[in-house]
Amino acid sequence: MKMTLAKIRTALLGMVSSLGGIGLFIVAFLDSSVLTFPVVNDLLVIDFSIENPARMPYYALMATLGSVGGCVLLYYLARKSGKAVFRRKAGRNAGKIRAWLARNEFLSVFGAAMLPPPTPFKFFVLAAGVFSVPIRTFVVALLLARGLRYFGEGYLAIRYGRAAEHYLADHKLVVTVIAVVLVLVIYVVKRRFFPAENQPV
Repeated sequence: MKMTLAKIRTALLGMVSSLGGIGLFIVAFLDSSVLTFPVVNDLLVIDFSIENPARMPYYALMATLGSVGGCVLLYYLARKSGKAVFRRKAGRNAGKIRAWLARNEFLSVFGAAMLPPPTPFKFFVLAAGVFSVPIRTFVVALLLARGLRYFGEGYLAIRYGRAAEHYLADHKLVVTVIAVVLVLVIYVVKRRFFPAENQPV
């Protein structure tokens, strides 16, 4: 099984270089749904942006749309038949997770999508589907989070070249802290200015 997955990954990554943005969309879609390619999307956005800076917005957009599309597929799969799988993995915490999602739908999806690996991002996608987070909230949160992530990486790639790739690889903790701070700021603003939305439903 592992050998099969390894061959699939190798074949898919080989296609990306020839398909460009379309290949990036495919890898991002599969990574966010049925397969896993940790950090590959981020590195590909950086590589493509360095090679062709003028097309950076296109590459970042394709990675964003591919990721969102894959998440939407996983969301609907979870909504239809993922409750048993989620409850098995969440165990006793399923109730707490449901209560948190009810109060913080947007923030939960946005925060998980912003954080770098090894954040269990797909777990949050499954939870959103199982507990029926509104699809509009789900998609908007993903678009903002993945857009910020991939366009930010594309900008760093154009500005700093290969140094951007090395920085992200060597400073995962710094990147994680920045993402967490951003999520906390959004949380505080939401609690302060939109208190009615924080009530359980």
